[in-house]
Amino acid sequence: MMPTVVPTGLRSERLHLRRWREADLAPFADLNADPVVMEYYPAPLSRAESDAMVERIEGCFEDWGFGLWAVEVVAADEFAGYVGLWPATFEAPFTPAVEVGWRLAHRHWGRGFAPEAARAAVADGFGRLELGEIVSFTAAINHPSRRVMEKLGMTYDPTEDFDHPALPDGHRLRRHVLYRLTHPSPDARRPGDGSGPTWD
Repeated sequence: MMPTVVPTGLRSERLHLRRWREADLAPFADLNADPVVMEYYPAPLSRAESDAMVERIEGCFEDWGFGLWAVEVVAADEFAGYVGLWPATFEAPFTPAVEVGWRLAHRHWGRGFAPEAARAAVADGFGRLELGEIVSFTAAINHPSRRVMEKLGMTYDPTEDFDHPALPDGHRLRRHVLYRLTHPSPDARRPGDGSGPTWD
């Protein structure tokens, strides 16, 4: 378990990253049912699956001290989706690791919200959590998310491409790319090294 106090939220210039509320469930379910938003995920989610995901997210905050924040556009007082950190625990050469990820409603695309919020989440990971590295990964064909990773200054090595173990052979999304962002301090914690978070 991560021995840290979870903040109530994070702020960027235009966004409030905060814990989840009951009022977020319906718009989040709409987002997860949108085939445009879910193009690079295995399938859209039902309302029950979407609500269960929020329960898992809140559990992650309680267990590990970090998670996927609900993103609110301050000027509009409007829920936009999620951005935050998540434990990557599936079997791969780079795991265990902490991933930065995002999922925003389609109407909020193209406004720079994903990289803006992700920078706040990464700063929290390198600052409060003292992580040594944060990764991000997606299907190789997901060029919009890859552009966000590049805007964050993450580095990509094609020799680290991998097949996601949760997807079957031949699935159009199985081949994944990995991007890395390293903390500038050599003394920062790294998952699995005994000084930072580890996951079963």
